[in-house]
Amino acid sequence: MRGRKPKPTALKKLAGNPGKRKLNDAEPDFTEITDVEPPEWLPDLAVEMWQTVMPELLAAKVLTVPDLHNVEAFCTAYSMWRDAEDHVKQFGVVIETERSTIKNPAVTVINEAKKQMREFGALLGLDPSSRQRLVGPKKSEDKGNPFDDF
Repeated sequence: MRGRKPKPTALKKLAGNPGKRKLNDAEPDFTEITDVEPPEWLPDLAVEMWQTVMPELLAAKVLTVPDLHNVEAFCTAYSMWRDAEDHVKQFGVVIETERSTIKNPAVTVINEAKKQMREFGALLGLDPSSRQRLVGPKKSEDKGNPFDDF
């Protein structure tokens, strides 16, 4: 599929359907998540990240049940990245083998984990550019004093 990814219908409705195009009435409506604990199998560093990002995602009301695997994948990639960074810190960017000096395989893990974090983070709106494309629930407007403009 070429071009931009289509914006979900719910987000178009929240924005007031700015394009004035016909909305997809057959789009699935998934259950919004209000609270969820991290899976038991997640490593400790992944649980730390889960506890950091989940309150923000839940407060923005953008997370549904089918999105949980993206949060798990993001947190797992974060854990792998941190573990690999510790390994490089301990053993260096290059390591000596019996035959030669090679790039530490943990450097590849770092690069792959960062790539996964960017990918899953963008799906969840965890970076500035993807956050701009998200539209959360409308905030209540304070009407204030109607004579303020005079």
